[in-house]
Parts: sequence; C-alpha cells; structure tokens
Amino acid sequence: MKIAVYGKGGIGKSTTSCNISIALARRGKRVLQIGCDPKHDSTSTLTGFLIPTIIDISQSKDYHYEDVWPEDVIYKGYGGVDCVEAGGPPAGAGCGGYVVGETVKPLKESNASYEYDITLFDVSGDVACGGPAASLNYADYCIIITDNGFDALFAANRIAASVREKARTHPSRLAGLVGNRTSRRDPIDKYVEACPMPVLEVLPLIEDIRVSRVKGKTSFEMVEFQPFLNYVCEYYLNIADQILSQPEGVVPKEIPDRESFSLPSDFYLNPTNDDKEKKNQETLVDFMII
Repeated sequence: MKIAVYGKGGIGKSTTSCNISIALARRGKRVLQIGCDPKHDSTSTLTGFLIPTIIDISQSKDYHYEDVWPEDVIYKGYGGVDCVEAGGPPAGAGCGGYVVGETVKPLKESNASYEYDITLFDVSGDVACGGPAASLNYADYCIIITDNGFDALFAANRIAASVREKARTHPSRLAGLVGNRTSRRDPIDKYVEACPMPVLEVLPLIEDIRVSRVKGKTSFEMVEFQPFLNYVCEYYLNIADQILSQPEGVVPKEIPDRESFSLPSDFYLNPTNDDKEKKNQETLVDFMII
C-alpha cells in the first residue's frame, strides 16, 4: 500500500506522517517513509538528524542513478521505520515532482520498494501544479492534513481537486482528512458537508506534539520518558487502523474556489441557528474548564 500525505505548508504534515508511520509499524507492518520536500526534514524526528538525500547521493556519483543502491539512501528510523529523503533542486530552480520520480525509480529497479507493506510519501506543501501532485501517480491513497483555518481548508480543497484529476488515469483515492491542532472542528465539518469525504481523526491543539517536533522526536518516543502522553499516540494508532482496513476511499468533487474562499468566513459571519447552538455549547464547556 502506498499513501501520499498532503496539506498546507506548516500544517504539521511531517510530524503527523512520522507518527502515522510508527503507528503502522506498531501494527506489525514494514514501513518506508519517503520525504518529498526539498527541505529534506520529513524524517528527522525518526532518524534524529537530516539524512543524505537521493540528490546528495546522486551528485556524489556524478548523477549515475544506476550506481545508487538502496543501502546508500535508506536509513533506519525509530520504531523500525525505514526512511528516504528525495531532496530537491536548489531554491527557485527545477521541479520537485521530477525528483519524486527519480527517487522511486532506483527503489523500484532494485526491488527495494517491494519489501515494504506500506510506503508513505510526505509531500511538500499545497498542490498548485503537477509537480507536487507527482506522488499521486504512485499512491493508492491520499490523506489530507488540515486545521479549521481558512488557508488550510482552501489548500485541502485544491488537493481534493488534484486527487479527482489524477483519479482519471490512476487508481489513487482519497482515504480521508485529518484535522490537526484543531480545538473546534466546526469549519472542518462545514467543508466536509460541502465536499463529502471521510474524516479519519481530529487531533486537538496539544502543545506536547509541537514540543516533540522541536526536540526531534515522535510522540511515540516521547512516551518512553513521559508515559502520560500515551493518549496522544492513540490518535495516530486510530488513523493507522483505518488505513489498514483498506477503505474504499473517495474521488472527491471539490467545491469552486470562491465558495471555498467564503465558506470559513460565512460560518463565523453568517452562522445558522445550529452553528449558534454549537458555539454556545462550546463556550459553556470552555467556561466550565476554566
């Protein structure tokens, strides 16, 4: 199974991807995570450092890809997750989508990619063209990471459009959406009503998840020193279980850009009676917590 993880830049894709990879490994699967971001930091919380990229290794071999072997580019990460970083062209030059193809090619030619039950692509940023969407050429499922803000939901809608477009010629389907750093999920629910898709999980705003990234560790590794964080890992294990159930997935029908633009603001500026009731209930809960 091959999974591509997308979402707005800075939404927490890499943090989420690493934790999902470990959750899948905890379920007994052989997992390979491929970072598809020129920043090449996708797997840093798994390995503890910035591993050499495919581009780095290829450059050292005068770009003779036939001389690049799996053991040159695959690094063992925490929890038994194997890690690869595609890297990318220098800032402002080239296309990251091309690099994804060049990353997959040596792994397939050496049969290394067939040794894994799950290959997870952690893809750079939003989808504005065919370059970042290249990972969908290889993926069985796409997962979108978002929060309840305008920018992330607008990006999610654009990613949904890419999945629909790729589904014309490839078997890729949308497994679902993961809400991240989201204390209130109402705008997410509004978007899903307009563009139907499964919601795999909604993670609340948990400071310890952010801190784990700063420390260069996953939540699963943090639990070894802070057992009270075990509840955080349950979110990722739930996502893993849903993926392993091999969901049918959906081919989403994105909403028009202008509707996507106005949907979050309409929720707050022109709420329905149901929306007002939800907000009152949430305010009451917040007051009781205080």
